[in-house]
Amino acid sequence: MRPSSPIPAVCLLAMTVAAGPVQAQSTTDLGPEIGQRANTMYPQLKTLYEDIHSHPELGFEETRTAALLATDMRAIGFTVTEKVGKTGVVAIYRNGPGPTVMVRTELDALPMEEKTGLSYTSRAKGTSYGRETFVAHSCGHDIHMTSWIGTARTLVAMKDRWRGTLMFVAQPAEELVSGAKGMVADGLFTRFPKPDYAFALHTSPAAYGTIQFNAGPMTSNSDGLEITFKGRGGHGSAPDKTIDPIAIAAHFINDVQTAVSREKDPFEFGVVTVGAFQAGTVGNIIPDSAVLRGTIRSYTPAVRAKLLDGVRRTANAAAAMAVAPAPDVALEEGGLAVINNADLVNRTEAILIRGFGADKVQRVPPITASEDFSAFVDEGIPSMFFFIGIYDPKTIADSKQPGGKPLPFNHSPFFAPVPEPSIETGVKAMSLAVLGALAMK
Repeated sequence: MRPSSPIPAVCLLAMTVAAGPVQAQSTTDLGPEIGQRANTMYPQLKTLYEDIHSHPELGFEETRTAALLATDMRAIGFTVTEKVGKTGVVAIYRNGPGPTVMVRTELDALPMEEKTGLSYTSRAKGTSYGRETFVAHSCGHDIHMTSWIGTARTLVAMKDRWRGTLMFVAQPAEELVSGAKGMVADGLFTRFPKPDYAFALHTSPAAYGTIQFNAGPMTSNSDGLEITFKGRGGHGSAPDKTIDPIAIAAHFINDVQTAVSREKDPFEFGVVTVGAFQAGTVGNIIPDSAVLRGTIRSYTPAVRAKLLDGVRRTANAAAAMAVAPAPDVALEEGGLAVINNADLVNRTEAILIRGFGADKVQRVPPITASEDFSAFVDEGIPSMFFFIGIYDPKTIADSKQPGGKPLPFNHSPFFAPVPEPSIETGVKAMSLAVLGALAMK
């Protein structure tokens, strides 16, 4: 859908500085130049990408990654503050009077083993919930960080074309859905300028060279669940002498799905997923307790409330049925839905169409995953969260054929973005989006 209101071209402002008036240029002029810059710097970005990919770190432990980005941003010319919200980085570049535009990337990786077989495959390890685990960038945050650096280099190299302030934020612990809140609590918008606009991008298992977004809701609400079912341990051969918490937890896992299938409006989105089940040590001992961890996703407040209530009721009912003590039910609010600002989306869409072509720029429905970029949006900042594709179009087409190999989705151990041209697309799209916002006031 094309906006009906007039669209300001990028940097069509008549700006005067000490050196004289800045030459106005349209998006049509700047698109090819930005693309060429991204292509020229790609060898350096490729080296950075493979380094970040090979050295992933878990949420709030991203010390190496944060230091790497901070060093690069200082070299580009930004004023950099580290350890914001524990491991976050804030980089500021002032270029005269004008809007402040924020660009967010994430720092963290996932507690999982990579199985892509790439030459730069991660073999890093970390500790998650007290257990050693492999760590991998299986959600594309390494693509995001590399595009973030490339965008910063591009915009500073083109500083004679715009005026305003760039605020580049590298956020920790997105996968824990808590890093953005931590940065806000640590004074992100009081110690530093509060942005007039904010952008973030994310990889998507779509064709590289494409960009997807929506006006309005873009992601889901996210809530975490952790339930400890309590029992009475004993010998595996004498379950009647025990209260088996594993059996109670298993009942819960099955029964809680009725809150989704029988209590929620079938036309409304809602998901309850248990992703971790920890109990016991060996096969012939019934343990004292079982711990479940999972995620609850929804779009609307009403569905969210119904699912949270359903989890609590089902957990208590499963324990009561086994005459067991009441479980400990912890439901933690994660990120709320990311809501894209319609006006910013409309204006940026026109810019991206001019830069990439209408066939590469697509509106899509909101996704079921969640993002704590919403913690920044909810501070009242008009924002746009968009996706860039990362797979060869032929690979995608082949996957859709009968018997085709399914594409690895984000969080798959086989998730393997094609770096070129995905990173170049990220740099060009984000640079155009930021330049468009800088010209809006």
